Amino acid sequence: MDQMTLQMALAGYEIERNKIEEKMREIRAQLKGKSAPAAAGSKEKAPVKRKMSAVARARIAAAQKKRWAEFHKRAAENTK
Repeated sequence: MDQMTLQMALAGYEIERNKIEEKMREIRAQLKGKSAPAAAGSKEKAPVKRKMSAVARARIAAAQKKRWAEFHKRAAENTK
């Protein structure tokens, strides 16, 4: 057997193993009456948080203040 065939077989078996493990977690959760816990060996990582610069935060804050000022101005005009 060549390397590519072995790699594809291994990938296929890993996918099947993950499916079986997920089903086993669901069954265990049903037996305990709880929701299924996250996989201990899960390879999914938490999303990367993006950092915003102080200048960008100030720009967003100024734009929001401008929008609220316009909103309050219109609300005051409508009550008169």
